[in-house]
Amino acid sequence: MASARRRPPVSGPDAAVYVISVAAELSGLHPQTLRSYERMGLIRPGRTSGGGRRYSERDVELLRMIADLTATGVGVEGVRRILELENQVRALQQRNTELWDDLEATREALRRTRAARRTPGGNVPAVRDDPTRSVMIRRSR
Repeated sequence: MASARRRPPVSGPDAAVYVISVAAELSGLHPQTLRSYERMGLIRPGRTSGGGRRYSERDVELLRMIADLTATGVGVEGVRRILELENQVRALQQRNTELWDDLEATREALRRTRAARRTPGGNVPAVRDDPTRSVMIRRSR
């Protein structure tokens, strides 16, 4: 699956700023191990226009995680699967947050609509799928 390379951010945890020797030192791994992990597809460092690898803080954190997993006996395919599952969990958490935000916005819109449609007797017209029917809902006291 080929993907277009985006221009790396200039700052932040995704900024590709560390050369391979620094990333290796920060992660506690040998530079050749970083190259191996890249060949295996476990990590994808940024590249300079000349082709040099540049690692971000997030890459270094990922390298540390891979090192911890392999140190406990998890094989490369296990590490790959764990990383995939971590990415899925992160995506699902983000989607869940978006859905909760949408739900809250919908609830707020419903509250505003109900408040705007209140009748003098304290009843609220029901929101129904059938617009030809109007049913009044008595407010709970």
